[in-house]
Amino acid sequence: MQLPIYLDHAATTPVLPEVAEAMMPFLVQTYANPSAAHALGIEARHAVEEARGIVAEAIHAYPDEIVFTSGGTESDNAAIYGVAYALENRGRHILSSPIEHHAVLEPLQYLAQRGWEIEMLPVSSEGLVAPEEVARRIRNDTVLVSVMHANNEIGTVQPIEAIGAICREKGVLFHTDAVQSFGYLPIDVRKMNIDLLSLTAHKFYGPKGIGVLYVRSGIPFEPYQKGGGQENGRRGGTLNVPGIVGLGKAVTMVMEQREGESARLQRLRDHFIAAVEQAIPEATLTGHRQYRLPNNVHFCFKGIEGESLLLSLDAEGICASAGAACSAGSHEPSHVLQAIGVPPDRLRGALRLSLGRVTTEEALEYCLHVLQKAVGALRQKQRVQT
Repeated sequence: MQLPIYLDHAATTPVLPEVAEAMMPFLVQTYANPSAAHALGIEARHAVEEARGIVAEAIHAYPDEIVFTSGGTESDNAAIYGVAYALENRGRHILSSPIEHHAVLEPLQYLAQRGWEIEMLPVSSEGLVAPEEVARRIRNDTVLVSVMHANNEIGTVQPIEAIGAICREKGVLFHTDAVQSFGYLPIDVRKMNIDLLSLTAHKFYGPKGIGVLYVRSGIPFEPYQKGGGQENGRRGGTLNVPGIVGLGKAVTMVMEQREGESARLQRLRDHFIAAVEQAIPEATLTGHRQYRLPNNVHFCFKGIEGESLLLSLDAEGICASAGAACSAGSHEPSHVLQAIGVPPDRLRGALRLSLGRVTTEEALEYCLHVLQKAVGALRQKQRVQT
């Protein structure tokens, strides 16, 4: 077994060699701007459109509904601002959940400061949004519901098909952040009644800096980024051709391997969760036990600091996180854990282990051994200090 052991795939994944190989010609040979009219530009544009078709097919969309962005944050921002400003004369009420990614919550806070009414849906102690609550809270002036497909910290998978059906029936647009889920769960935007959807390549073994916003044909949408008229006027800016090609290749590999790989990861996940619960007292599994990402393990340990635990694991060659990578370094407890009511004595003792293609049973056995030792040592140190 080789160290380090990487168990932080929810933060980012390594670029697969096949993806890097597909990108290389568009970095050094076919480097032209895809908007250019000459032969080299046309070749680059063909590569972009091929990738667009791959993404569209993967989520059961049409190619002209796929907008390439710089990543998940831009896609989430663009979806929220795009609908809010396009429909502000119809209504200024938006529904979301308190456990969304900051890329959704912060744009909503910005809109709230400027007159929009943002209402947060209640979530269960396992992080689930009840579809009936969505139905109950939609009003005549509601223009958007934004609920993520799967939570980036605790891994809970939402009933978005049911939520989407309610929104479609009531004539309200529905956005879902599928950044964490696409690499592991099937997505059908037609069947799930999704109007806007966010993806980013680096969560499924593609490059950083490239993402997707699906925008259903015909819905009102005000471009968030203007200048140049690219992407049928929905996102200005020169296209990142190497990134788009890499994203397309990563999507292809996801579609070929997702079912088998997700089943493998789920078996490893369930075995590891059971082992932790047996080996370490007062370890609380966070998130839904059944409706959960195949690769997500999230525990809160009573009486210890998550930051100290991460340092202990890192010293033994284990890469993990306490929660969202974008919040690393924050001294505030996770907004997700607070929203689902994690008790104060466990709130700061969070650990997220996210499995991936390189994860083996042997690696998880080693991780369990290190984790058990680290938790015991930290609790002993805490007892001595108090």
